Amino acid sequence: MAKKPSKEDFQLKERIKIESDVFDKRTLLNLSRLFKKGIVETIDYPISTGKEANVFRATVPGGSYVAVKIYKTETARFFRRSSYLEGDPRFSKIKHNEWEIVKAFAKKEYKNLTICQDAGVHAPKPYYILENIVVMEFLGEGDLPYSTIEQVGPRGKGDLEGILKDIRGMYKAGLVHADISEYNILQGKVPYLIDFGQGVVLGHPNAGKFLERDVEVILKYFRKFRIEKDFKKAMDYIRE
Repeated sequence: MAKKPSKEDFQLKERIKIESDVFDKRTLLNLSRLFKKGIVETIDYPISTGKEANVFRATVPGGSYVAVKIYKTETARFFRRSSYLEGDPRFSKIKHNEWEIVKAFAKKEYKNLTICQDAGVHAPKPYYILENIVVMEFLGEGDLPYSTIEQVGPRGKGDLEGILKDIRGMYKAGLVHADISEYNILQGKVPYLIDFGQGVVLGHPNAGKFLERDVEVILKYFRKFRIEKDFKKAMDYIRE
């Protein structure tokens, strides 16, 4: 007589059909470990999908929600973006094979979110990391995630000032996001910055260039809505 599958195995089989491309054998094992540890009870649906990582809403024991970000293990883009690791003193000993780079990006995301939390920056709170999986705060209203600012637009100049304040907070804490755009800012009660896997510390040789690029991109976006801010003044504010 066949052995009845455990509750965790059943959930894993039934709930994780939604994005089969991200669930390779090693990731399935890691997800099973999250279920068995009681960190996640169900994987509900994908919030966003990308070439490097997918984000899912998940339910935890007790019924509240978290976001589960899964870095994909088979993507050559990680090799092309390894420059984000090479200059970061926190990851100077990373082996340059695909799995180690994937894990390093997940670890970077977790560490960078921790820095943001300590600095009071509006970003998801990090809860748990397991190899290529990062469990973090679910940002949304009720059971639905917040939209990106690209989808719904800014509410006014206050959004820009809030984003620049968070960039300043990160800078004061020694961190640069390095990939800010309208696509990775969520429009909640305040704008929230997301996607921190590429973030670098100020010790990175390109930190200054990444910071200036972040500010240029966000000022250009707000300019479309006739919300203006001088680049030099914005940089002076961040660095003061």
